[in-house]
Amino acid sequence: MAPDRAPLSADAVLAFSADAIVAMDAELRVVQWNPAAERMFGWTAAEVVGAATPIVPDELTAEHHAVLERVRAGGPLSIVTRRLRRDGSLVDVRVDTSCLPDRDGAVAGWVAVYHAYEDAGSVRSHMTERARLVRRLTDVVADINADLDLGAVLDRIAHSLTELTGADAGGFVLIEDDRLRLVSLTRLSDHLRGFSAPLDSSLFGELLRSGKTVLLATDDTRSLDDLIWADLEGLHTIALGVSNVQGRPYGALYALYSRRRVGHVELELLELLAAHAGVAIGNSMAYQEIVRQRAHEHAVVDSSADGIAVLGRNGRVRKWNRSAAELTGYSISEVVGRPPPFPLPARQGENVRHRLEGGRWLEILITDIPETGERVVDFRDISEAKALEEAKDLFLATAGHELRTPITVVQGFATTLVQRWDQLDEGARKAAIATIAERSATLAHLVENLLLGSDAVGAEFTTGNRPFDLARLLHDTATVFRPFSPRHTLVLEVADALPPVIGDPVATDVVIGQLLENAFKYSPEGGHIVVRAAVATDLVVVTVEDEGIGIPAGDEERIFGRFVQGEAGDRRRFGGIGLGLYIVRRLARAQGGEVTAHPRDRCGTRMRFTLHRADVSGADSAGARPDPDSATPDNEAD
Repeated sequence: MAPDRAPLSADAVLAFSADAIVAMDAELRVVQWNPAAERMFGWTAAEVVGAATPIVPDELTAEHHAVLERVRAGGPLSIVTRRLRRDGSLVDVRVDTSCLPDRDGAVAGWVAVYHAYEDAGSVRSHMTERARLVRRLTDVVADINADLDLGAVLDRIAHSLTELTGADAGGFVLIEDDRLRLVSLTRLSDHLRGFSAPLDSSLFGELLRSGKTVLLATDDTRSLDDLIWADLEGLHTIALGVSNVQGRPYGALYALYSRRRVGHVELELLELLAAHAGVAIGNSMAYQEIVRQRAHEHAVVDSSADGIAVLGRNGRVRKWNRSAAELTGYSISEVVGRPPPFPLPARQGENVRHRLEGGRWLEILITDIPETGERVVDFRDISEAKALEEAKDLFLATAGHELRTPITVVQGFATTLVQRWDQLDEGARKAAIATIAERSATLAHLVENLLLGSDAVGAEFTTGNRPFDLARLLHDTATVFRPFSPRHTLVLEVADALPPVIGDPVATDVVIGQLLENAFKYSPEGGHIVVRAAVATDLVVVTVEDEGIGIPAGDEERIFGRFVQGEAGDRRRFGGIGLGLYIVRRLARAQGGEVTAHPRDRCGTRMRFTLHRADVSGADSAGARPDPDSATPDNEAD
C-alpha cells in the first residue's frame, strides 16, 4: 500500500513554478511575487509585496490599466508587451492576465503569469503598430487643438473617437451638477443631442466612483441604455474614458461598439484621447474666458471712476480712459504717445501721491504685465480723503486717550484688591470697590459720549459743561494715583472752600489724570508731586508740579503739538506717541479753560490748568474737603 502523501500547497506551486507569477489585489498592490518573478525582474518579494508593481514602464501604464479593465469585463487576456527590470533594462514578455474572484464572485484582484517572449519579429511588429497608433493619435490631438471654439472642439473630439478607436459610434457627455448631458455625437441620430440623464446611475458615475480613468461595459453584465443609445442597432459594448479639466472631471468620451470586439489597445487609445480631450477643452475654455475677460476689462476701464492708463514698453501712454482725462485735464490726444503727466511709483506694490497744478491730489499705483512688457497705471482723486485723513487719525487717537484714564483707575484698584486683599480692612475694600464701580460708570458714560457725541470729521469733543465739585474730583484722583509708585510722594493742597467750577467732570478727570501720569513718567527718579488748587479772580487754578527732567527752554508751546514728546532722547527713554498734552489742551479749551506749561526754577515742571468759577447762586454750595495730609496751599511756590 502506497504511503500517505501530503497534498501540494499553493505556496509550493508558486515557489517551484518556472513562470513568473505576480498577484495584485483590487488596489493594484502586489500580494504574491514568486521566486521566478524575482529571477525575471530582479526585485525580491520583500521589496515589492504591499506596494504597486514596479515593472510597468510609464509609457505602458495606460495599456496595463486597459488590460485589467478588459479582463474584468471579458475574461482572461494574453498580450505581448514589455516590462521593466530592476537594472533599468526592458524584457519582452507574453503576459496572461486573469481575475481573482472572492467568495461572492466579485473581482478581488488579478494574477499575471509572465513568459519570456523570444519572437523578436512579433515584438517588432507589435511595437511598429503601436508607433503608428501613437503617430495617428498625435495627428488627432493636433486636429482637436486646431480650434478654440468649445462647440467645435467637442465635435472634433467625437469625430476623432470613431476614427482612432474603431468605434461604431460615440459621443461626449458633460457633467452639469448631478446630471449628464450629451453635447456632441457622431454616427448617431441628432435628436439624441442634448439628452440628459442622472450622473449617479450612469456608467460615468460608476467610473468616477471606481477612481479609474476607463471603464468597459458589455451587454452580458449590465444594461447599456443609460444615455438611450437605442438607435445604434446591435450595441454590445460601451467603453468610456474620463476627461479632466484643471484636475477635475469635466465629461466623458463614450465609444459604442455594435460590430467589432474591443481589446486593450482600443481602451488604451480611448484613455489617451480622453486625456488629450480634457487638455483641448481646458485650452478652449481658457481662451473663451480670456475673450470674456477682455470684453469685461474694456467695459470696466471705460466706465471706471479711476483714471487708468496703459503704458507700452517705452513707457509712453497707449490707452487713456475717460476718467483719466477728467482727473488730469489732459485729453486722449494730448497724452497718447507721450509719458504720463505725473511721476510713477518705483515698483509694483508701492504708491505715489502727487499734487497736480490745480491743487488736486492723486494716488498713483502701477501693475506690471511681464508677458507683454506693458504697465497699467491706476490713479484716483484723493483730495477729499487726504483732507479727512488727518482728522480721522486724530479722532481715533483722541478716543483712545480719553478712555485710558478711567481704565487705568479701574485696573489700579482691581490690582490693589488682588494683591492686598488680606491687608485691607472691610472699609478699605468697600471703598476700592465703590471707586471701581464709579469709574466703570464714568467709563461707560465716556464711551457713550464718544459714540454718540463725537464729530469724527472735525475731531471735536462734545463736553457737557455744568457746575461740579472740583475739590472732590481732585481728592478722588489723588487717592487713585498715590499707590502707583513707591518712589513718589503725591501731595494734594486744596484751598479752603474751593468754589465749584463750570466744566465737564469726565473731561476734567481725563485732564488731571493725564497731567499726573506725565508727572510720574517724567520724574523717573521719584520725588514729590504736588497738586494745588486755588482761586484767582474768576478762575480756579489747578497746578501739577514735579521734580523731574523739566521742559527745555522754548518748548513750552511745542509740547502741546501732536506727536511731540520733549527731546528725541526722551521719546526713546519714556515711550508714548506724544498725543497726551495735545488732547489735554483740547479738553481744557472745550470747557472754556486752558492748560499751559512752565519750567520750575530748580528742576521739574509746573502744569497750570484753569476753569471758570460757577455762579454761586447756581453752583453746588458744598465746600471743598481738603486732604488731611496736604501742605499749606501756595500757588506761587516753585
